[in-house]
Amino acid sequence: MKQLQIKLTGVLLLAMVFVSCNKWVDYNPKDDFKITDQEYLRSEADYRAMAVGAYAPLQWLNQLVPVGDMITDNSVSGGESASDVFSLQQIDDFSHGPINFTLSDLWQSSYEGINRVNYLGQYRDKNLQGETISFPGKDALYGELSFLRAYYYFTLVKMYGGVPLFVEKRLTLAESGSIPRSSKEDVYSQIETDLTNAIAALPVTQVEQGRATKYAAQALLGKVYLYQKKYDAAASMLENVIGKFSLVTNFSSIFLPSGENGPESVFEIQYSNGSATYDWAHQTRGQGNYSVQQCGVRGLNGSAAMPYSSGWSTNLPTQNLAAAYEAGDQRKAGTVLDIEAYKTGNPALNVTYQVAPYKNTGLYNQKYLPRKGETSGQIELNYSNNFRTIRYADVLLMAAEANNKATAANDIKAQNYLNQVRRRAFGNNAHDILTTGATLYDAILNERRLELAMEGERFFDLVRTGKAATVLAPLGFVAGKHELFPIP
Repeated sequence: MKQLQIKLTGVLLLAMVFVSCNKWVDYNPKDDFKITDQEYLRSEADYRAMAVGAYAPLQWLNQLVPVGDMITDNSVSGGESASDVFSLQQIDDFSHGPINFTLSDLWQSSYEGINRVNYLGQYRDKNLQGETISFPGKDALYGELSFLRAYYYFTLVKMYGGVPLFVEKRLTLAESGSIPRSSKEDVYSQIETDLTNAIAALPVTQVEQGRATKYAAQALLGKVYLYQKKYDAAASMLENVIGKFSLVTNFSSIFLPSGENGPESVFEIQYSNGSATYDWAHQTRGQGNYSVQQCGVRGLNGSAAMPYSSGWSTNLPTQNLAAAYEAGDQRKAGTVLDIEAYKTGNPALNVTYQVAPYKNTGLYNQKYLPRKGETSGQIELNYSNNFRTIRYADVLLMAAEANNKATAANDIKAQNYLNQVRRRAFGNNAHDILTTGATLYDAILNERRLELAMEGERFFDLVRTGKAATVLAPLGFVAGKHELFPIP
């Protein structure tokens, strides 16, 4: 009897093995209503849908803009206390290390974008089934992908220096731990290659707002050249964009909803609140612009006519920045909000607010201040404000710098581009700068601070021009250490 039981048990076990193996061999993910990569890239719609997915991590790089100012003399971390969003407090105080949530998030978001682009690159010629899928505009679509990969790698190289570089395919989790760190020069070389390919394939305009264009790729390549001090190449490349856009008269209007994707916009990262999220665990992964809520005035209230909503008093402009603007410069009012002056000047609005509990400056980020009607769902997570990533004013100032520093310097052209920006700022030509050489160069860099304050450019400008140690030493910057962020 015992022998029979053993034999029966063995048969049952063997049967279970065969059943299990059969189920494994015959398993179809469709049985569980799962869509796999076998179903994708079989039509033009598939390619275009997945390309949209490659844009998504641009939105996730949300904290790059506040970090670019918060670590400088332009703004401070603020918040409720010294432990409020501790990763930002560390960055503001130059006490950050490789274990930092914000730096890790920016790293991961950039590589997620690269992986998505690379996946589509694997199947450009033939899909997974070996089919060739051709459709009008396919080359232009891949031009967009080249632009995106260049943007993601540019974000990484300017933050971390040399980084792991791969372009052939999407990496698996196992492979991602085995890629060596490439040199900064090799990363920049790949960025240049991608942008050159993008320029050759992209149209000068796009029907859908937010998509990369030839001008956006040329502007970004000019910037990449500038970061490498390739001034001649930068001047030549940026010249392609000069005259193709225009400066709006009212500086503050650029950052209103009506100013999005306007005549000054070369490239904007698009945000929306049409698919509102409630997911606090992934603040930067929705379609909304999380940083808008961060920089709002804490506890702000007032009458229905007051346009602003309350926020968390993070990324507060400094008095140093406010004092840098000359009298009559309209950019000051468009960049910093003195909340007490606003309250005093608008008694009918019955404004009340809570003084920022930590690192209070009395000033707030006017460019991305939260306003009523610009969010939905979980209010804090769904502001629809676009990031004005490359503006025409930025292009003009980069072209001014490149011409001033070129082998055959053209200071007349540099003055022209610089003064176009200044004339918009003051409404006249009485503030034109007519100096040359090193004095003109310093004036151009100062203009970049005034024009692009609170847009995330300040730290990277100071580092690439070698001025970070002088300007930021009083804040804790250590030369030879803080030019780059530590790899997470």
